[in-house]
Amino acid sequence: MVYLRQESLEGLKLYKYSGVDHSLTSKYILKPFYNNIVLPCFPIGMAPNLITLSGFMFVVANLLTLLWYNPTLDQDCPSWVYYSWAVGLFLYQTFDAVDGAQARRTRQSSPLGELFDHGVDALNTSLEVLLFAGSQNMGQGWKTVATLFASLMTFYVQTWEEYHTHTLTLGIVNGPVEGVLILVSVYFLTGYLGGASFWQQPMLATLGVPSKMINLIPAVARELTFTDWYMVQGTIVMVYNTTESARTVLRVWRKERKEAKTSEKQDENDNRDNNPLLGLLPFAVTWALVVVYLVLQPEILHAHLVPFVFFVGLVNAYSVGQMITAHVSHLPFPYYNVMVLPLAWGVVDSIGPLLKRFEPSIATLLYGNNEPPAYFVVGWPSALGDGVYQVAYMFCMLGAAVGVYGSFVVDVIVTICDYLDIWCLTIKHPYVEGAPEKKAIADTGNGHATKTEQAKK
Repeated sequence: MVYLRQESLEGLKLYKYSGVDHSLTSKYILKPFYNNIVLPCFPIGMAPNLITLSGFMFVVANLLTLLWYNPTLDQDCPSWVYYSWAVGLFLYQTFDAVDGAQARRTRQSSPLGELFDHGVDALNTSLEVLLFAGSQNMGQGWKTVATLFASLMTFYVQTWEEYHTHTLTLGIVNGPVEGVLILVSVYFLTGYLGGASFWQQPMLATLGVPSKMINLIPAVARELTFTDWYMVQGTIVMVYNTTESARTVLRVWRKERKEAKTSEKQDENDNRDNNPLLGLLPFAVTWALVVVYLVLQPEILHAHLVPFVFFVGLVNAYSVGQMITAHVSHLPFPYYNVMVLPLAWGVVDSIGPLLKRFEPSIATLLYGNNEPPAYFVVGWPSALGDGVYQVAYMFCMLGAAVGVYGSFVVDVIVTICDYLDIWCLTIKHPYVEGAPEKKAIADTGNGHATKTEQAKK
């Protein structure tokens, strides 16, 4: 399947990176650490994308220890496991930031860098949800699903905002910097405090808050655990960030529409006539299907949630990948995600037997005590049935998602590499000091820096 056609590659010439990072932690602590200590450790001949991929391997290693020691997300692990998660995530953040500096150092900046970084970040988002759930003993249930929703929505909305505003803006306190450091601290503390079960204690009482003060707050909040309070805080942050991103996107959209009316130049790929809020519909539809599917298939929710999280993470990574590809290539916004189709079919198959149960009640409501006509049928039998076949279908969805996303990644990388005359994980045209530099097809500034490094330009 062709995901990026040759006629779409002309848009790469128009791509120019734009990013702003307001984080004080990044400016005064992390950037000096990256530039002065970490960057010199990498050889000049190492490709920036290879640094990104190497950093992601630390997260993969963390995931393997999770699956070995805590596959059900509700067991305590040895302390060293949590310490290794903290180290692995910090190294991932470090490698993910240094690749941008390496791109400028080796003169290898390109649109492919942003694509590669965002793709790896998208995969890491869902994996870190599992690691965090394991560090909190959340188990396989709705709390883990809610955490996954918040994390993926934050990433999706951030990418959606970047597509419409053409700038990635990171606030004074943001997820890629302070958020990651908070997770690193949580993992470290989990190991130090003896295991994830510590976070399941009531927070206020554990911290020694006097009973008189606890009784002043609403009863529903008195017994909330550390994990519950984290989810409350995460919900507030998610709502605030989503609202601010929507306001920013609408403001830019209205400004561009006004300017377009006075301009004679019209871009055939311009979709300013479409309200940008429509770009949130694919995510909303996907998650409506996810919730309905898990309600109808509680066995998946409570016994096979980890592979299902892999599937949902790939669905989101594919949507984000399409957005970034459209962003760097100046293509229309991608509303369609083929990976949702198997999930939609799973919902339709599962809802039929549920409707069948209500057939007598509906017949009584419509026809009273009379016999309903022969054609009156509500619901339909499930093609998959219950139990093992539903689980097998879920794994088939995961396999299909791996295939679709894998083919998307390979096609986009190969197509862009051929067009820009570069290699992905190695340097095809090394920079030689004093030699005439080959003219780049796209002057992108720094295509690799998707997080703290994006504001260095």
